[in-house]
Amino acid sequence: MLTPPSIDVISDDVAWCALYTRHQHEKTVAEMLSAKGLEVFLPLYDSIRKWRDRKKLLSLPLFPCYVFVRGGITRRLQVVTTPGVHMMICVGDRVAVIPEEEIEAIRRASSGPYRLEPHPFLKCGERVRVKHGSLEGVEGILVRKKNLCRLILSVEMVAQSVAVEVDASAVEPVTTRSTADALQTQAAAAAKMPGLAGTAWRGLPQES
Repeated sequence: MLTPPSIDVISDDVAWCALYTRHQHEKTVAEMLSAKGLEVFLPLYDSIRKWRDRKKLLSLPLFPCYVFVRGGITRRLQVVTTPGVHMMICVGDRVAVIPEEEIEAIRRASSGPYRLEPHPFLKCGERVRVKHGSLEGVEGILVRKKNLCRLILSVEMVAQSVAVEVDASAVEPVTTRSTADALQTQAAAAAKMPGLAGTAWRGLPQES
């Protein structure tokens, strides 16, 4: 009898979840949840708003109408009864868990010396990894616009993204596990069979 592969299960008391809030109530909700002893994440960005007679620098939510909470699943009643909270984001009848790496990537970007702003949700594109700096190891989708490069970080469960300006020299392409395994297999086969050395298998990229 085959043993099913192990799956890492995140405990509800340390899992991140997303709350959908009333418009422009994100900061108020975050403050009230923090007062209840919950760990809250509300990433912000600076935006200059212009009026006819003045300008003002505002601190706005990167994800409008969303607040992220750790451990809210086990304290669901306390969370959803907080004024300004519409609901917890769910998949079916279960509260949706936001991957820790998505939260951490946006936390590091928002706390560093980077220019951030909301970006239309992006799921497909050239996936890269930051090689150095305070975002080292963070992965996202690279978007090029004129002379600027932006790293797109997403929270897939709420289908929203943010853009971080990065230097093109600071990122490298991410090799998927399947491609890496195939290349490793190809190299091993070539080592055993000299006739295959220097020959690329069809459908696999050659390493430079």
